Amino acid sequence: MKVTVNTPNKTYDIIIDKLSQITIDSKVAIITNPKVSGLHINYLTNKLKAKELHIITLPDGEEYKNWQSIEYALDRLFDAKFDRNSTLIAFGGGVIGDMTGFAASIFLRGIKFIQIPTTLLAMVDSSVGGKTGINNKYGKNLIGSFYQPEAVYIDTHFLSTLDKREFAAGMAEIIKMAVMFDKEFFENIKKGNLTLEEMIKRSVELKAEVVNQDEKEKGIRSVLNYGHTFGHVIENLTNYKTYLHGEAVAIGMIMANELSRELGLLSEKEAKEIKELLEKHNLPTDFKIDDVDDFYNHFFLDKKTADNKIKFIIPEKIGRYKIVKDLDENLVKKVLKKFER
Repeated sequence: MKVTVNTPNKTYDIIIDKLSQITIDSKVAIITNPKVSGLHINYLTNKLKAKELHIITLPDGEEYKNWQSIEYALDRLFDAKFDRNSTLIAFGGGVIGDMTGFAASIFLRGIKFIQIPTTLLAMVDSSVGGKTGINNKYGKNLIGSFYQPEAVYIDTHFLSTLDKREFAAGMAEIIKMAVMFDKEFFENIKKGNLTLEEMIKRSVELKAEVVNQDEKEKGIRSVLNYGHTFGHVIENLTNYKTYLHGEAVAIGMIMANELSRELGLLSEKEAKEIKELLEKHNLPTDFKIDDVDDFYNHFFLDKKTADNKIKFIIPEKIGRYKIVKDLDENLVKKVLKKFER
């Protein structure tokens, strides 16, 4: 299975298949974390031929997605005398993918990189589309760049060692894509009609279509943030330690659905269907807000907020999205109060 991403700056393929031989005629650094390296590094290196191969291991987890990790990776590249012909391989989940892409985009003003995602969430979302970055104390992914990979290799072999929570987190992004863009896809997920590879392929196709139209998130690409506006606040308030990204997005989808219901758009029946599908895939759908005003103020730290106006992505119905701005503060807080502790 193959999906092609075709942006104004670059065309590249996403290959969904068992990993085949990869030959790179330059220095290569695999950037990974201890867990993925311990489980899968031999599987990858056995299929990789390079002039010179280096492995850079970064700590695992969202709290390490920061400048210190980037500096450590860059120092190793300088130590090994990497140059502009060299290539980085992101080998891990979304955190590793985002950091590797960002490092590639700023090392010597930009070198090549390849995505080999090892989590379901990274396969269907973060490895596709060229968003790279790190977190800081103000929020998530606030420092970064749009920088496309040379290729993305999706091999479901890596999912055999993925724990249940991580797998469920990936399902949240798959369900997100279906709710936003494709009712038939949603129904097929609900009925269990699709293989895992088919679900990955459809999600990647939908994401590629969006990225092709809007690489730098000036318009339709912002629709991919359904669930994220609320979810990022939840992650920030819990210091990125309580929920996996996909879990926070799942709760954020429920909150966005409540906002849509408050605006008289999404039907109660469809809101229930979305909630039931998330819960069927072992995803959380509730969060207790301690301070509604504080939660609301956190929206303004999000990079998607412009001119102090919050943009919300909501489903009008399953398969159809709506972007809403300039909502009355009291209306939004009314929705948040439904989740108050």
